[in-house]
This record gives sequence, structure tokens and C-alpha cells, in this order.
Amino acid sequence: MRLTRIAFGFAAAGAGALAYSAGYEVSAFRLREAQIPCLPPDSTPLRVLHLSDVHLTPSQHLKQEWLQGLADLQPDLVVNTGDNLAHQEAAEYVVSALGKLLDVPGVFVFGSNDYWEPVVKNPLRYLLPSGGDKRIRGPRLPWQDLRRAFGDGGWLDLTNSRAELTVGGVRIAFAGVDDPHLRYDRLDAVRGPADASADLRVAVTHAPYLRVLDAFTADGYDLIFAGHTHGGQLRVPGFGALVTNCDLDRRRARGLHSHTAGGETAALHVSAGLGTSPYAPVRFACHPEATLVTLIARPEIKQMNGVQSVNDSGVTTRS
Repeated sequence: MRLTRIAFGFAAAGAGALAYSAGYEVSAFRLREAQIPCLPPDSTPLRVLHLSDVHLTPSQHLKQEWLQGLADLQPDLVVNTGDNLAHQEAAEYVVSALGKLLDVPGVFVFGSNDYWEPVVKNPLRYLLPSGGDKRIRGPRLPWQDLRRAFGDGGWLDLTNSRAELTVGGVRIAFAGVDDPHLRYDRLDAVRGPADASADLRVAVTHAPYLRVLDAFTADGYDLIFAGHTHGGQLRVPGFGALVTNCDLDRRRARGLHSHTAGGETAALHVSAGLGTSPYAPVRFACHPEATLVTLIARPEIKQMNGVQSVNDSGVTTRS
């Protein structure tokens, strides 16, 4: 009888956790905020809205309404790190949900679920390192329609390319790659020192694989935006993410961190994203999110008798 009660207790707890994660948390959208000192001294702050992993289907009305409301934040720049789609007919709904955000300067790259429709998979594969080596793809998605709509809105396509944009008087040099999770990235197309004459150097990728982070950091990019991890999607309180679905360490599955390579250090922001695969619609201890990243002036560094002096913020960044 005691074993029966224990088993029943575990079953009830599991059912409760599933009901919470699938019935509440998966649609409990949150706005995360972060601040990064990376602009030239005396610069006016820039508000960057980071969107990722929307995985939209036409029937997700609550998510669409929440996305539409983000325009009220009046960001200066939008960075979209991919996986917008989860349905053959979702492209027009993504464009409609973004609404006025397409009138804001923006940049984007795509992820696997912009190109290929999600399919039913063994959920245990997700717990394997990098999600397992085999990539299971569904039918093609209308990514060309989405790319066209983003471009018509004025957003810059950073697929294996570099670009430049001036926002709020700040000249930003960008570089981006196609989805590393599908091995579509072509680092040789964007490698080389970042533009030292720009006020800010920003790199964009869907999946934060170390080969990509290392390359962008060593080339002198100040800030890297990524998504893909879903923040782990299922997190254990006190432990964190179980996996990242790539070779990034679990500690950096979401949020603002640093990355060092080639003697350089970059700020790394990984979005936990707004959605999930329609075949795994659960989140636990990992609310769906968008992030408003405020870029502010970096501390002024003065030379005093050959020794660097940093202002009282206590933060030193590469100048």
C-alpha cells in the first residue's frame, strides 16, 4: 500500500507539472530586460528588441496579440534570430503579428523551422548532446515569402553576409550566418576583422554553436545575438537547463553572458524564445520571452601614466 501511495503521488505530481507547463507556462509570455554598456562614450541609449523562436501557427491567437503589443515598446532596432514559422500557412500571420515592428529598423537570420516544417520526433532525442546528430526535416516552409516581407519592411537579411545600418546616430556594422544547426552557416563568407571604424559591431546567428561564437568574437564583434536553445525549455529549479540543443554550455542557455575567443571578449545574448514545436508544446520554469536590450555608453577609459583608468562603474570593455 505504501508503494502504491508513493507511485500515485509521483503520477499526480507529474500530471500536475504537465498541466502547468502545457496549459499555463507555454503561453505565459514575459518581457525580459537587459542592459549592455557597449556604445561610444556620450551616446544616447539604443533600445533593441530581440525576438526569436516564435514558432507560430495560425491558431495561436494569444501569441499573435502579445507580439502585436511589443510595438508599444518603441524599440530603435529589432533583431530577429529565426525560427518564426511552425506551419505551412504561418508566414502571413507572422507578418501581421509583427505589424508596426516592421516599420522599425531591423535585421534577421533564419533557423531550421523557417525552412522546414516541424515533425513528430522521439522527445528523448532532445536530451542527446546537440539534439542528436541526425536532422529530421518535414516539408518545406514558405521562407521565401517571409524573407520578402521582412525585406519589404526594410529589415536587413544577414544570411551569411555583412551589412551596415545607422540607428540613432550610431553606425552599426553587422555580420550574420545562416542556421548553424543545419550546418548552413558559411563563416568563410563573413570572416575577417570587424569594421573598426563603426561605432558598434554586432553579430547575429540562430543557433549559438561555439564555432560561430568563437569566430565572431575573435573577429572583434562587440555583441552577439542568438536564439535556438529555448532556454532549455524544461528547466529544473536550482539546476537550470537540462540541454541547449547545441554545444553551448547549459549555464548560458538563456540571458546575457560573455564569450571569449582569440584574446577578445564579446557580450552574448541568448533568447529563450517565444514558442515551441507544436509537437512538444510544453515549458517548465522557462517562460516564453522576448527581450528588450538597452545599449548604453561604455565606461570611458583614460590613460594615466601608461595605466588604464576605468570610471566608477567598474566595467572595462574593449575600445
